Amino acid sequence: MEYMTVKEAAKRWKVSERLVQRLCAEERIEGATKFGRSWKIPLSAKKPLDPRRDDGTPTTTHPSRRTRESHTNLMPLMNTAFEPGHAKEFIQSLEEEPRKDIAAAEYAYFSGNAQKADHIASAYLEHHDSEIKLSACLICAYANLPLGRITKAQQTLTLARDALVQASTATPPHQLRAAEAFIAQTASTLLHLPAPTNSPNAQEVLPLLPPGLRSFAFYVQAHAVYLEGDYARSLGIAETALLGMEDLYPIPAIYLHLVAVMDLMSLRRTDEAHAHLLEAWDLARPDDLIEGFGEHHGLLGAMLEAVIKPAWPEDFKRIIAITYRFSAGWRRIHNPTTGDDVADNLTTTEFAASMLAARGWTNQEIADHMDVSINTVKSYISSSLQKLHLTRRQDLKKHMLA
Repeated sequence: MEYMTVKEAAKRWKVSERLVQRLCAEERIEGATKFGRSWKIPLSAKKPLDPRRDDGTPTTTHPSRRTRESHTNLMPLMNTAFEPGHAKEFIQSLEEEPRKDIAAAEYAYFSGNAQKADHIASAYLEHHDSEIKLSACLICAYANLPLGRITKAQQTLTLARDALVQASTATPPHQLRAAEAFIAQTASTLLHLPAPTNSPNAQEVLPLLPPGLRSFAFYVQAHAVYLEGDYARSLGIAETALLGMEDLYPIPAIYLHLVAVMDLMSLRRTDEAHAHLLEAWDLARPDDLIEGFGEHHGLLGAMLEAVIKPAWPEDFKRIIAITYRFSAGWRRIHNPTTGDDVADNLTTTEFAASMLAARGWTNQEIADHMDVSINTVKSYISSSLQKLHLTRRQDLKKHMLA
Protein backbone atom coordinates (compact mmCIF):
# COMPACT_ATOMS: atom_id res chain seq x y z
CA MET A 1 0.00 0.00 0.00
CA GLU A 2 1.21 3.51 -0.84
CA TYR A 3 1.15 6.22 1.80
CA MET A 4 1.31 10.00 2.01
CA THR A 5 2.50 12.33 4.75
CA VAL A 6 0.37 14.74 6.77
CA LYS A 7 1.79 17.58 4.69
CA GLU A 8 0.87 15.85 1.43
CA ALA A 9 -2.66 15.05 2.69
CA ALA A 10 -3.15 18.65 3.81
CA LYS A 11 -2.10 19.91 0.37
CA ARG A 12 -4.32 17.39 -1.44
CA TRP A 13 -7.38 18.12 0.72
CA LYS A 14 -6.64 21.87 0.98
CA VAL A 15 -6.77 21.99 4.76
CA SER A 16 -4.16 22.78 7.41
CA GLU A 17 -1.63 20.20 8.57
CA ARG A 18 -2.91 20.63 12.12
CA LEU A 19 -6.40 19.60 11.00
CA VAL A 20 -5.06 16.47 9.31
CA GLN A 21 -3.11 15.57 12.47
CA ARG A 22 -6.23 16.06 14.57
CA LEU A 23 -8.33 13.92 12.23
CA CYS A 24 -5.69 11.17 12.44
CA ALA A 25 -5.63 11.36 16.24
CA GLU A 26 -9.44 11.15 16.32
CA GLU A 27 -9.29 8.03 14.08
CA ARG A 28 -11.36 9.72 11.41
CA ILE A 29 -9.00 8.88 8.54
CA GLU A 30 -9.31 5.23 7.63
CA GLY A 31 -5.99 3.38 7.64
CA ALA A 32 -3.94 6.24 9.14
CA THR A 33 -1.10 4.82 11.25
CA LYS A 34 1.17 6.60 13.70
CA PHE A 35 4.89 6.03 13.59
CA GLY A 36 6.98 7.95 16.07
CA ARG A 37 5.56 11.48 16.19
CA SER A 38 4.26 11.37 12.61
CA TRP A 39 1.43 9.74 10.69
CA LYS A 40 1.34 7.75 7.47
CA ILE A 41 -1.91 8.01 5.57
CA PRO A 42 -3.03 5.65 2.79
CA LEU A 43 -2.78 7.37 -0.57
CA SER A 44 -6.32 6.16 -1.30
CA ALA A 45 -7.75 7.71 1.89
CA LYS A 46 -10.71 10.00 1.38
CA LYS A 47 -11.06 13.38 3.03
CA PRO A 48 -13.36 12.60 5.97
CA LEU A 49 -16.74 14.21 6.33
CA ASP A 50 -18.20 15.27 9.66
CA PRO A 51 -20.93 12.80 10.70
CA ARG A 52 -23.01 15.44 12.50
CA ARG A 53 -25.60 16.37 9.90
CA ASP A 54 -28.84 16.71 11.81
CA ASP A 55 -30.63 19.82 13.02
CA GLY A 56 -29.42 22.11 10.29
CA THR A 57 -25.76 21.07 10.19
CA PRO A 58 -24.62 21.72 6.62
CA THR A 59 -23.91 19.01 4.15
CA THR A 60 -20.94 19.41 1.86
CA THR A 61 -22.78 19.25 -1.45
CA HIS A 62 -25.76 21.28 -2.52
CA PRO A 63 -28.05 21.33 -5.51
CA SER A 64 -27.37 24.74 -6.98
CA ARG A 65 -29.09 27.07 -9.39
CA ARG A 66 -26.16 29.48 -9.47
CA THR A 67 -23.78 29.76 -12.39
CA ARG A 68 -20.02 29.91 -12.14
CA GLU A 69 -20.18 33.62 -12.92
CA SER A 70 -22.73 34.52 -10.24
CA HIS A 71 -21.65 36.81 -7.38
CA THR A 72 -18.13 37.27 -8.76
CA ASN A 73 -18.03 40.88 -7.52
CA LEU A 74 -19.49 40.22 -4.06
CA MET A 75 -16.60 40.24 -1.53
CA PRO A 76 -14.10 38.83 -4.08
CA LEU A 77 -11.20 38.25 -1.65
CA MET A 78 -13.40 36.38 0.81
CA ASN A 79 -14.77 34.39 -2.10
CA THR A 80 -11.36 33.36 -3.47
CA ALA A 81 -9.33 30.24 -2.73
CA PHE A 82 -5.62 30.96 -2.34
CA GLU A 83 -2.62 29.61 -0.49
CA PRO A 84 -1.90 31.47 2.77
CA GLY A 85 0.66 34.15 2.13
CA HIS A 86 -0.62 34.98 -1.37
CA ALA A 87 -3.52 37.37 -0.69
CA LYS A 88 -1.71 40.42 -2.07
CA GLU A 89 -0.58 38.42 -5.08
CA PHE A 90 -4.20 37.55 -5.88
CA ILE A 91 -5.30 41.18 -5.54
CA GLN A 92 -2.54 42.33 -7.89
CA SER A 93 -3.60 39.70 -10.43
CA LEU A 94 -7.04 41.29 -10.83
CA GLU A 95 -7.38 43.46 -13.92
CA GLU A 96 -10.77 45.08 -13.43
CA GLU A 97 -10.44 48.13 -11.18
CA PRO A 98 -13.69 48.00 -9.16
CA ARG A 99 -13.21 44.34 -8.26
CA LYS A 100 -9.51 44.87 -7.55
CA ASP A 101 -10.24 47.85 -5.31
CA ILE A 102 -12.95 45.99 -3.38
CA ALA A 103 -10.54 43.09 -2.83
CA ALA A 104 -7.92 45.60 -1.61
CA ALA A 105 -10.49 47.12 0.77
CA GLU A 106 -11.31 43.65 2.10
CA TYR A 107 -7.62 42.96 2.67
CA ALA A 108 -7.18 46.27 4.47
CA TYR A 109 -10.11 45.49 6.75
CA PHE A 110 -9.19 41.87 7.53
CA SER A 111 -5.59 42.90 8.26
CA GLY A 112 -6.76 45.49 10.79
CA ASN A 113 -6.48 48.70 8.73
CA ALA A 114 -10.03 50.03 9.04
CA GLN A 115 -9.06 53.54 7.90
CA LYS A 116 -7.70 52.31 4.58
CA ALA A 117 -10.59 49.89 4.08
CA ASP A 118 -13.13 52.68 4.52
CA HIS A 119 -11.17 55.04 2.24
CA ILE A 120 -11.07 52.53 -0.63
CA ALA A 121 -14.61 51.17 -0.26
CA SER A 122 -16.28 54.57 0.16
CA ALA A 123 -15.55 55.39 -3.48
CA TYR A 124 -17.92 52.58 -4.52
CA LEU A 125 -20.92 53.22 -2.27
CA GLU A 126 -22.89 54.51 -5.26
CA HIS A 127 -21.46 52.17 -7.91
CA HIS A 128 -23.80 50.94 -10.64
CA ASP A 129 -22.83 47.28 -10.11
CA SER A 130 -25.01 46.04 -7.24
CA GLU A 131 -22.44 43.51 -5.96
CA ILE A 132 -19.65 46.10 -5.93
CA LYS A 133 -21.98 48.47 -4.09
CA LEU A 134 -23.10 45.84 -1.58
CA SER A 135 -19.49 44.86 -0.89
CA ALA A 136 -18.53 48.49 -0.36
CA CYS A 137 -21.46 48.97 2.02
CA LEU A 138 -20.58 45.92 4.11
CA ILE A 139 -16.90 46.84 4.31
CA CYS A 140 -17.67 50.44 5.26
CA ALA A 141 -20.21 49.37 7.86
CA TYR A 142 -17.67 47.22 9.70
CA ALA A 143 -14.68 49.48 9.11
CA ASN A 144 -16.48 52.45 10.64
CA LEU A 145 -17.21 50.62 13.90
CA PRO A 146 -13.56 50.68 15.10
CA LEU A 147 -13.21 54.18 13.66
CA GLY A 148 -16.00 55.36 15.97
CA ARG A 149 -18.14 56.58 13.08
CA ILE A 150 -21.34 54.90 14.19
CA THR A 151 -23.63 57.05 12.08
CA LYS A 152 -21.77 56.14 8.89
CA ALA A 153 -21.76 52.45 9.87
CA GLN A 154 -25.53 52.55 10.25
CA GLN A 155 -26.02 54.60 7.09
CA THR A 156 -24.03 52.17 4.95
CA LEU A 157 -26.09 49.22 6.22
CA THR A 158 -29.23 51.15 5.27
CA LEU A 159 -27.67 51.91 1.88
CA ALA A 160 -27.05 48.18 1.39
CA ARG A 161 -30.71 47.39 2.01
CA ASP A 162 -31.76 50.14 -0.41
CA ALA A 163 -29.35 48.78 -3.02
CA LEU A 164 -30.97 45.36 -2.78
CA VAL A 165 -34.37 46.90 -3.46
CA GLN A 166 -33.03 48.80 -6.47
CA ALA A 167 -31.30 45.69 -7.83
CA SER A 168 -34.46 43.60 -7.68
CA THR A 169 -35.55 44.67 -11.16
CA ALA A 170 -32.25 43.73 -12.84
CA THR A 171 -31.04 40.69 -10.91
CA PRO A 172 -32.43 37.13 -11.10
CA PRO A 173 -34.62 36.77 -7.98
CA HIS A 174 -32.81 33.72 -6.57
CA GLN A 175 -29.39 35.43 -6.87
CA LEU A 176 -30.75 38.58 -5.25
CA ARG A 177 -32.25 36.64 -2.35
CA ALA A 178 -28.91 34.91 -1.77
CA ALA A 179 -27.06 38.23 -1.66
CA GLU A 180 -29.75 39.72 0.58
CA ALA A 181 -29.52 36.85 3.05
CA PHE A 182 -25.73 37.03 3.08
CA ILE A 183 -25.64 40.77 3.81
CA ALA A 184 -28.50 40.71 6.35
CA GLN A 185 -27.26 37.72 8.32
CA THR A 186 -23.62 38.83 8.30
CA ALA A 187 -24.51 42.30 9.55
CA SER A 188 -26.88 41.16 12.30
CA THR A 189 -24.86 38.23 13.64
CA LEU A 190 -21.55 40.00 14.13
CA LEU A 191 -23.37 42.79 15.98
CA HIS A 192 -25.35 40.21 18.03
CA LEU A 193 -28.59 41.75 16.79
CA PRO A 194 -31.76 39.94 15.68
CA ALA A 195 -31.91 39.30 11.94
CA PRO A 196 -34.38 41.49 10.03
CA THR A 197 -37.80 39.82 10.15
CA ASN A 198 -38.20 39.91 6.37
CA SER A 199 -34.73 38.56 5.50
CA PRO A 200 -34.58 35.34 3.44
CA ASN A 201 -34.18 31.96 5.16
CA ALA A 202 -30.47 31.17 5.18
CA GLN A 203 -30.98 27.43 4.65
CA GLU A 204 -32.91 28.10 1.44
CA VAL A 205 -30.41 30.46 -0.14
CA LEU A 206 -27.05 29.04 1.00
CA PRO A 207 -26.85 26.67 -2.00
CA LEU A 208 -27.12 29.70 -4.29
CA LEU A 209 -23.87 31.23 -3.03
CA PRO A 210 -20.47 30.40 -4.50
CA PRO A 211 -18.16 28.28 -2.28
CA GLY A 212 -16.22 31.04 -0.52
CA LEU A 213 -19.26 33.11 0.40
CA ARG A 214 -21.16 29.96 1.33
CA SER A 215 -18.35 29.00 3.71
CA PHE A 216 -18.48 32.42 5.38
CA ALA A 217 -22.27 32.13 5.52
CA PHE A 218 -21.81 28.87 7.44
CA TYR A 219 -19.62 30.78 9.89
CA VAL A 220 -22.44 33.32 10.28
CA GLN A 221 -24.92 30.49 10.81
CA ALA A 222 -22.65 28.79 13.36
CA HIS A 223 -22.19 32.09 15.20
CA ALA A 224 -25.95 32.63 15.32
CA VAL A 225 -26.47 29.13 16.75
CA TYR A 226 -23.71 29.81 19.28
CA LEU A 227 -25.60 32.91 20.43
CA GLU A 228 -28.62 30.64 21.01
CA GLY A 229 -26.47 28.59 23.41
CA ASP A 230 -26.43 25.42 21.28
CA TYR A 231 -22.65 25.04 21.28
CA ALA A 232 -22.50 21.43 20.09
CA ARG A 233 -24.66 22.16 17.04
CA SER A 234 -22.69 25.33 16.27
CA LEU A 235 -19.47 23.32 16.44
CA GLY A 236 -20.94 20.73 14.08
CA ILE A 237 -21.79 23.43 11.53
CA ALA A 238 -18.29 24.94 11.71
CA GLU A 239 -16.36 21.69 11.52
CA THR A 240 -18.53 20.29 8.73
CA ALA A 241 -18.07 23.47 6.71
CA LEU A 242 -14.29 23.26 7.19
CA LEU A 243 -14.14 19.64 6.10
CA GLY A 244 -16.49 20.33 3.18
CA MET A 245 -14.23 22.94 1.57
CA GLU A 246 -13.06 21.57 -1.75
CA ASP A 247 -10.55 24.44 -1.91
CA LEU A 248 -9.00 26.52 0.86
CA TYR A 249 -10.71 29.87 1.36
CA PRO A 250 -8.53 31.45 4.09
CA ILE A 251 -10.86 34.21 5.29
CA PRO A 252 -13.94 32.01 5.80
CA ALA A 253 -11.75 29.24 7.24
CA ILE A 254 -10.22 31.59 9.83
CA TYR A 255 -13.66 32.67 11.02
CA LEU A 256 -14.95 29.08 11.08
CA HIS A 257 -12.02 28.01 13.26
CA LEU A 258 -12.65 30.97 15.58
CA VAL A 259 -16.32 30.11 16.09
CA ALA A 260 -15.21 26.53 16.80
CA VAL A 261 -12.92 27.91 19.53
CA MET A 262 -15.88 29.81 21.00
CA ASP A 263 -17.97 26.62 21.05
CA LEU A 264 -15.24 24.41 22.47
CA MET A 265 -14.40 26.86 25.25
CA SER A 266 -18.09 26.99 26.16
CA LEU A 267 -18.04 23.17 26.24
CA ARG A 268 -14.80 23.26 28.30
CA ARG A 269 -12.89 21.26 25.68
CA THR A 270 -9.81 23.44 25.93
CA ASP A 271 -7.33 21.17 24.13
CA GLU A 272 -9.52 21.08 21.01
CA ALA A 273 -10.08 24.83 21.26
CA HIS A 274 -6.31 25.29 21.41
CA ALA A 275 -5.91 23.23 18.21
CA HIS A 276 -8.55 25.22 16.33
CA LEU A 277 -7.00 28.52 17.41
CA LEU A 278 -3.60 27.45 16.08
CA GLU A 279 -5.21 26.31 12.82
CA ALA A 280 -6.79 29.75 12.45
CA TRP A 281 -3.46 31.37 13.27
CA ASP A 282 -1.61 29.24 10.71
CA LEU A 283 -4.02 30.53 8.05
CA ALA A 284 -4.02 34.15 9.22
CA ARG A 285 -0.40 34.94 10.03
CA PRO A 286 1.16 34.61 6.54
CA ASP A 287 -1.15 37.38 5.23
CA ASP A 288 -1.49 39.22 8.55
CA LEU A 289 -5.27 38.60 8.57
CA ILE A 290 -5.62 39.37 12.28
CA GLU A 291 -8.90 41.32 12.36
CA GLY A 292 -11.07 38.32 13.24
CA PHE A 293 -9.00 37.55 16.32
CA GLY A 294 -9.54 41.07 17.62
CA GLU A 295 -13.27 40.99 16.85
CA HIS A 296 -13.82 37.71 18.68
CA HIS A 297 -11.47 38.26 21.63
CA GLY A 298 -14.17 38.39 24.30
CA LEU A 299 -15.75 35.15 23.10
CA LEU A 300 -12.55 33.11 22.86
CA GLY A 301 -12.30 32.35 26.56
CA ALA A 302 -8.85 33.92 27.17
CA MET A 303 -7.40 31.64 24.51
CA LEU A 304 -5.51 34.53 22.92
CA GLU A 305 -3.88 35.27 26.28
CA ALA A 306 -3.06 31.59 26.75
CA VAL A 307 -1.75 30.83 23.24
CA ILE A 308 -0.91 33.90 21.16
CA LYS A 309 0.46 36.26 23.83
CA PRO A 310 3.35 34.02 25.01
CA ALA A 311 4.55 33.00 21.53
CA TRP A 312 3.71 36.09 19.46
CA PRO A 313 3.64 39.02 21.92
CA GLU A 314 3.89 41.78 19.29
CA ASP A 315 1.07 40.29 17.23
CA PHE A 316 -0.97 39.94 20.42
CA LYS A 317 -0.54 43.67 21.13
CA ARG A 318 -1.83 44.53 17.65
CA ILE A 319 -4.78 42.16 18.06
CA ILE A 320 -5.71 43.71 21.40
CA ALA A 321 -5.53 47.19 19.87
CA ILE A 322 -8.10 45.98 17.31
CA THR A 323 -10.24 44.58 20.13
CA TYR A 324 -10.39 47.90 21.97
CA ARG A 325 -11.30 49.84 18.81
CA PHE A 326 -13.82 47.34 17.48
CA SER A 327 -15.49 46.68 20.84
CA ALA A 328 -16.03 50.38 21.52
CA GLY A 329 -17.92 50.82 18.25
CA TRP A 330 -19.70 47.48 18.58
CA ARG A 331 -21.12 48.38 22.00
CA ARG A 332 -22.36 51.74 20.74
CA ILE A 333 -24.68 49.91 18.35
CA HIS A 334 -25.33 46.69 20.29
CA ASN A 335 -26.11 48.02 23.77
CA PRO A 336 -28.73 50.67 22.82
CA THR A 337 -30.39 48.38 20.28
CA THR A 338 -30.69 45.33 22.55
CA GLY A 339 -30.86 46.95 25.97
CA ASP A 340 -27.87 44.87 27.08
CA ASP A 341 -25.15 46.38 29.26
CA VAL A 342 -21.97 44.72 27.99
CA ALA A 343 -19.06 46.12 30.04
CA ASP A 344 -17.06 48.88 28.38
CA ASN A 345 -14.60 49.83 31.13
CA LEU A 346 -12.59 46.63 31.67
CA THR A 347 -9.19 45.81 30.24
CA THR A 348 -9.23 42.96 27.72
CA THR A 349 -7.54 40.68 30.25
CA GLU A 350 -10.06 41.55 32.97
CA PHE A 351 -12.87 40.94 30.49
CA ALA A 352 -11.43 37.55 29.44
CA ALA A 353 -11.05 36.40 33.06
CA SER A 354 -14.51 37.70 33.97
CA MET A 355 -16.08 35.88 31.01
CA LEU A 356 -14.68 32.60 32.34
CA ALA A 357 -15.75 33.44 35.89
CA ALA A 358 -19.26 34.25 34.68
CA ARG A 359 -19.39 30.79 33.09
CA GLY A 360 -18.57 29.06 36.35
CA TRP A 361 -14.81 28.60 36.09
CA THR A 362 -13.02 28.63 39.43
CA ASN A 363 -10.09 30.95 40.08
CA GLN A 364 -7.74 27.96 39.94
CA GLU A 365 -9.13 26.83 36.57
CA ILE A 366 -8.77 30.34 35.16
CA ALA A 367 -5.22 30.62 36.53
CA ASP A 368 -4.20 27.28 34.98
CA HIS A 369 -5.73 28.21 31.64
CA MET A 370 -4.20 31.70 31.46
CA ASP A 371 -0.90 30.53 32.99
CA VAL A 372 -0.97 33.11 35.77
CA SER A 373 -1.09 32.87 39.55
CA ILE A 374 -4.37 32.44 41.38
CA ASN A 375 -3.74 35.79 43.11
CA THR A 376 -3.48 37.45 39.71
CA VAL A 377 -6.87 36.00 38.75
CA LYS A 378 -8.35 37.23 42.02
CA SER A 379 -6.98 40.67 41.19
CA TYR A 380 -8.61 40.61 37.73
CA ILE A 381 -11.99 39.56 39.12
CA SER A 382 -11.84 42.00 42.04
CA SER A 383 -11.00 44.87 39.70
CA SER A 384 -13.84 43.91 37.36
CA LEU A 385 -16.36 43.79 40.20
CA GLN A 386 -15.19 47.16 41.46
CA LYS A 387 -15.36 48.83 38.04
CA LEU A 388 -18.83 47.40 37.39
CA HIS A 389 -20.07 48.34 40.89
CA LEU A 390 -20.86 44.72 41.72
CA THR A 391 -20.42 42.78 44.94
CA ARG A 392 -21.20 39.25 43.76
CA ARG A 393 -19.23 37.18 41.27
CA GLN A 394 -22.41 35.66 39.79
CA ASP A 395 -23.59 39.12 38.74
CA LEU A 396 -20.74 39.41 36.24
CA LYS A 397 -22.84 37.51 33.69
CA LYS A 398 -25.13 40.51 33.17
CA HIS A 399 -22.20 42.53 31.81
CA MET A 400 -20.53 39.84 29.67
CA LEU A 401 -21.06 38.66 26.12
CA ALA A 402 -23.46 35.81 25.33
